[in-house]
Amino acid sequence: MNKSGTFITQPNGYKSYKPNPLPPEPALIMNEELSGLLSQAERTLAGMDGIAHALPDSNLFIAMYVKKEALLSSQIEGTQASLEDVFEVESGKETANINDRCKRTTYVTR
Repeated sequence: MNKSGTFITQPNGYKSYKPNPLPPEPALIMNEELSGLLSQAERTLAGMDGIAHALPDSNLFIAMYVKKEALLSSQIEGTQASLEDVFEVESGKETANINDRCKRTTYVTR
């Protein structure tokens, strides 16, 4: 079995964990293409960070994307609801046929 490191007994009797060196085999080769991709990713993250500081409440922005991801995940399972349906339910507004829209599941029989 390939271990990720070992425990070493220190002079005072305590044990410490020493991880194996990184990166693992094969070693990472930093070529021009990889360097360009890394630079592009850093620029994109910096732009997102700048936008996040301009938002009045970034938690609301993040919460919207969490809801969208949860909605997409539930649609994989057969739920037929839209993001607008989710917002209607959260607003407390009376909705028509909410059970039809949010809990419709398609079952395949053979």
